[in-house]
Amino acid sequence: MASLAISVEGLSKRYELGHLQHDTLRDQLAHKGRSLIAALRGRAHAKSTTEEFWALQDVSFSVEKGEVLGVIGRNGAGKSTLLKILSRITEPTHGTIRVRGRVASLLEVGTGFHPELTGRDNIFLNGALLGMRREEIRRKFDAIVSFAEVEQFLDTPVKRYSSGMYVRLAFAVAAHLEPDILIVDEVLAVGDAGFQQKCLGKMNEVADSGRTILFVSHNINAIRSLTTRCVYLKRGTMEFVGPTAESIDLYTKNLRADRASTSGQHASILRAALVDVSGMETPTFPGGDFAFLKLLVETDGHPLASVEATLTDLAGTTLGLYSPGHFAEWRLPAAAGVYELSLKLRMPRLATGNYGFDLSTTIHGFGSDHYLSDALVFGSESRVNHPGQWELRKEYNVGHFIMDEGVPVATLVDQSPSPCP
Repeated sequence: MASLAISVEGLSKRYELGHLQHDTLRDQLAHKGRSLIAALRGRAHAKSTTEEFWALQDVSFSVEKGEVLGVIGRNGAGKSTLLKILSRITEPTHGTIRVRGRVASLLEVGTGFHPELTGRDNIFLNGALLGMRREEIRRKFDAIVSFAEVEQFLDTPVKRYSSGMYVRLAFAVAAHLEPDILIVDEVLAVGDAGFQQKCLGKMNEVADSGRTILFVSHNINAIRSLTTRCVYLKRGTMEFVGPTAESIDLYTKNLRADRASTSGQHASILRAALVDVSGMETPTFPGGDFAFLKLLVETDGHPLASVEATLTDLAGTTLGLYSPGHFAEWRLPAAAGVYELSLKLRMPRLATGNYGFDLSTTIHGFGSDHYLSDALVFGSESRVNHPGQWELRKEYNVGHFIMDEGVPVATLVDQSPSPCP
């Protein structure tokens, strides 16, 4: 037990969901006022209906001193709730937590920044809020400024900073903390691809120093690089805890198995795969490389049926649509049958991380017919040091990608295939 930095046993967190919420004094006064008016009119005031929501249920795990533990799961799995409880921002409903050592939390980059103050002033303000002593901030001041790359604008109010400058400075302050235990929530989702790589390097440096880290991220490559074990949360329960490779494998398999779908009336996608030029399914596709989207589609021969692929990150943000300007290029054959389609794509240049394709069949003029969310999940590797290449960033609305070869090759399949797994 002496070697444990964190011990969590039977941790649960319950919230009450209702139609009427009375979190503030104004809400409570308004509720009392409605009740009084209802009483004066001689009728009962409608009561709010509530239901229980368990953000976490019976979660147990331990973290060794000096270990880097990843926490993964889809949005709503309970990851942030877990970190807030460990950071003592909120209290658990049930369970026991033992933490040994000084804890620092990086849950929301930039919390505590004052827009009217300069970058210089905010370094001292934010550092103090994060638990750093003034002398400690002075000692690390030059390193923080150098890391953030905002020397020229140090004495400018941060309200005039671009979003990129703001998050660079915020992360730089937080990254120079020296706690025994560092709790980090999705910090590598900020900034451009180059800065994300810089953040990843800093996190590696912190990990190599022997400090204990709890790290939440949707960036699977970062989880794979930084952590040795993972806690995989699913709908508030602990689905798995163990080696990082096994955790990620189970997580990505469940992403594909849990995808939402709508049934197609005219054209349905039966199977899908993303393969490289040699025909092999691979987990990672560097930006700029060619890939083939292989689809097995059953159609009733509707003349306006086509296929479409939407690129998203694992948080569900739409990054772009694979749909060339000429609709006929992606139109399905106008004869009933099961077809194997091969679509040649040039993979976009993405920041390092995990992404997915939502796939659908559409009826031109009528919208989606058969829709599969997160049908394919893949990793992307950034090549930021290669001259002349650009990076796709989450904040950009990419729109329509230009296809190198937009015409699908459709082959009629005789046998009736099994549905998508």
